[in-house]
Amino acid sequence: MGEWKEYRLDEIAEILDYKRKPLSSMQRSVRKGEIPYYGASGIIDYIDDYIFEGEHVLISEDGENLRSRQTPIAFLADGKFWVNNHAHIIKSDYIHNRLICYYFANFDLNPFLTGAVQPKLSQDSLMRIPIFLPKSIEDRKQIVSIIASVDDKIDLLYQENKTLEAMAETLFRQWFIEGAKEEWEEKDIYTYAEHYKVSVVPNKHPQMFFRHYSIPAFDNGKEASLEKGECIQSNKYIVPGNCILFSKLNPHKDKRVWLILDGIENNAICSTEFQIIKPKKSDYLYFLYGWLTSKENYEEISSGVGGTSGSHQRIDPKSIFTFSCPNVDVETIYSYNKMVEPLYYKQKLNQNQITNLKEQRNSLLQKLMSNQ
Repeated sequence: MGEWKEYRLDEIAEILDYKRKPLSSMQRSVRKGEIPYYGASGIIDYIDDYIFEGEHVLISEDGENLRSRQTPIAFLADGKFWVNNHAHIIKSDYIHNRLICYYFANFDLNPFLTGAVQPKLSQDSLMRIPIFLPKSIEDRKQIVSIIASVDDKIDLLYQENKTLEAMAETLFRQWFIEGAKEEWEEKDIYTYAEHYKVSVVPNKHPQMFFRHYSIPAFDNGKEASLEKGECIQSNKYIVPGNCILFSKLNPHKDKRVWLILDGIENNAICSTEFQIIKPKKSDYLYFLYGWLTSKENYEEISSGVGGTSGSHQRIDPKSIFTFSCPNVDVETIYSYNKMVEPLYYKQKLNQNQITNLKEQRNSLLQKLMSNQ
C-alpha cells in the first residue's frame, strides 16, 4: 500500500454526541416499542421513538468494557435507533464507518482513559486519539474489502447456526409438545438434572487462564473469552461438560440459555448469573435444552422476575428446577437424540470455525492497519 497519514476522528467523520439523549428506566417503561435503545456496549432496551437513522458508529464512552474488551467498544448501528449518553455517535460513509470500527478493535485505549473505578473515554480524549490510514481512498477500500470477505463467511456460519437451532426447535415440538403421550407423568426438572454449583475464585490464581462463559460473551456470539485470573474480580462457577447455562438476569428481556457440549476446557468458568443445569444422565441434555427453551415454557419461567432495580431483575433459580416437565420414557429420548445430536454438533463445529475466522481476521486486521 501507499503512503499513510495521521488523522483526527473529526477529520474523517462527523461527531453527533450533541444529539444523544438519555432516558431513565422509568421513562423507557412507559415508552415500550420496537426501536433499539443503545448504551455503551449495545442495545439495552426497545422504545417507541428514534433520534438517529441510517448507519452510524457507536464508541463506548464509559464502563469496564473499555478495559476488559469483552465486547467491541466501537460497533455499527443502523436503521432507526436512540442512543443514551454512554456512547459517542460517529457518522461517516460506508468505508470510513468500517475503518473506524477496525481501528478501535485493536487500539490500546488505556493512555486515553480517565477514572480509576469507572473507566471513561471523554470526547476530548477521543479527539486526541491518532488515527493512521492510507492516504489513498483506493487503499482504504481494499482494506475494507479484504476484511468484509472474512466477515461475510462469519455471518453465513451464524445464519446456518440459527437455521440449525430452528430445525431442532421444530423437532422438539413435534416429539414432545404435539406428540406428547398421556402416559408421561408430570414431574419437574429436578427429575432429570441437578443444580450444579461449584465455586471458584479466579483472582486467587492470578496467572492462570480461564475460559469465561460470561453474560457479555453470550451476547457477543456465544464466544467464551480467555482471561487471566487476575482480571476476574468476582467469584464464578466451574462449568462442567454437557450442561445448560440458564441466565437468571433479566430473562424476560434477554433470552440467554447456553447449551454446553462435551470437550470444553478444564478451566471453564461462568458468571454466577448463569444457573448450571447438569443432567443426571448425558442422554437427557438435548431434551432438557429443548424443554427449557421452548417459547411457552421459557416465558412462563421468566415471568417470575423480581427486584427493586428496573434494569437488573432476576428469577429465583428454584423456579427453573421446580418447573414442571413430563417424565418421558428412555426409548423416546434415545430416538430423539439420534435426530437432533447431528444438528447440535454441527452448530458446535460452526462455532469453532467462527472463532478461528475471527482470530484470523484480527491478525489480518492488525497487519493491514499497521501497513504491513
